[in-house]
Amino acid sequence: MATTADVHPVDEMPPVRHLAAFGLQHVLAMYAGAVAVPLIVGGALKLSPADLAYLITADLLVCGIATLIQCVGFWRFGVRLPIMQGCTFAAVTPMVLIGTTGGGLPAIYGSVIVAGLAIMLLAPVFGRLLRFFPPLVTGTVILIIGVSLLPVAGNWAAGGVGAKDFGEPKNLALAGFVLAVVLGVQRFAPAFLGRIAVLVGIAVGLAVAVPFGFTDFGGVGDADWVGISTPFHFGAPEFRASAIVSMLVVALVTMTETTGDLIAVGEMTGRRVEPRPLADGLRADGLSTVLGGVFNTFPYTAYAQNVGLVGMTRVRSRWVVAAAGGILVLLGLLPKLGAVVAAIPAPVLGGAGLVMFGTVAASGLRTLARVDFKGNNNLTVVAVSVAIGMLPVGVPTIYAKFPDWFQTVMNSGISAGCLTAIALNLLFNHLPTKAGSAEPDGLSADGGDAVGSPTP
Repeated sequence: MATTADVHPVDEMPPVRHLAAFGLQHVLAMYAGAVAVPLIVGGALKLSPADLAYLITADLLVCGIATLIQCVGFWRFGVRLPIMQGCTFAAVTPMVLIGTTGGGLPAIYGSVIVAGLAIMLLAPVFGRLLRFFPPLVTGTVILIIGVSLLPVAGNWAAGGVGAKDFGEPKNLALAGFVLAVVLGVQRFAPAFLGRIAVLVGIAVGLAVAVPFGFTDFGGVGDADWVGISTPFHFGAPEFRASAIVSMLVVALVTMTETTGDLIAVGEMTGRRVEPRPLADGLRADGLSTVLGGVFNTFPYTAYAQNVGLVGMTRVRSRWVVAAAGGILVLLGLLPKLGAVVAAIPAPVLGGAGLVMFGTVAASGLRTLARVDFKGNNNLTVVAVSVAIGMLPVGVPTIYAKFPDWFQTVMNSGISAGCLTAIALNLLFNHLPTKAGSAEPDGLSADGGDAVGSPTP
């Protein structure tokens, strides 16, 4: 990748021959997660196979458009960092409840459109809250993001949730083989191959999986060659108050998660996220969510899976992820291509995911290494925040008896841990002490850490 003194690595344009490889790697890293939301919601609503396929292609199309908006940007939309966009899992439970209690897809889409408009309106407010994210908080949140994703990689490695052969040694062996290939390529291959180690690992894993019967390409023959998502395919949106309220709670959760992801990518790429770019990134989320409601899909957010890939490969160009957005648009317009990608076995993705998601957690530790833990309560802030963030990951049903709005917020380990970290940082480092008032270092404009912490 060519570099110049006056071009930030985020804005560098790699050679065209590299864009496709780097971009495809990002698509493969997030594909399983991207199609999971329409599969879950469509399955809960008992949609026909044709309608389910329509949901998936619509989702891929808007995923690509949302990614392009976020990476390339226009006017005040888009953070212009290497950020992949995908459907948020935080909305799954509320959407299933809305869809199965009589509202159906039209009520879901009405609430999604309103939530997207609310995100665009609230984006400047969240931008001004960036001062509440010093390294103590951001490092903790990035660590929680990485650790909370590891069970996803583990489920993939075991064969995928619901698989009949879940946990079979052959699945874990294939995942382990892919992991070994990724590490081997990173360590011994030339620089360019090292940057696409995940793609190489997935390709080699797929080549091994085919003769051993891990793959099923039956869906490729059934898929259409061309598919166009038209606005309001499932009917005009319905605006129901209860559905809108629950989706607005989801909007606040996704804004919190996206803030953590944007800050994490800013740390990894060396382009610190300031209040205005943060607001632009959240505004892009809102616009993408509105498009989701119009084009028969769901709310969108930054995908943490790809944050790890940026950190692992050290490829920081936003144009690489923009190329991935272009690939997603093609997959959305050409369902047969999407079916080919969907045939990649879960264990292959699991082996690659272990490296990527672990990289996110390690990046959080690197940020926390800049924090002063001597003579203060910063260790308590990290400890309790990580513990609260991991509760719904380790015990998924822990909040099952709580109200739906509470579950929406707290069942996301990322939002639960993030809110806890912000609250504890304010409690220990910014409220007046017994001896007087503490200087609110952590609220400074430069994002400096809490009391006693060195400026990075």
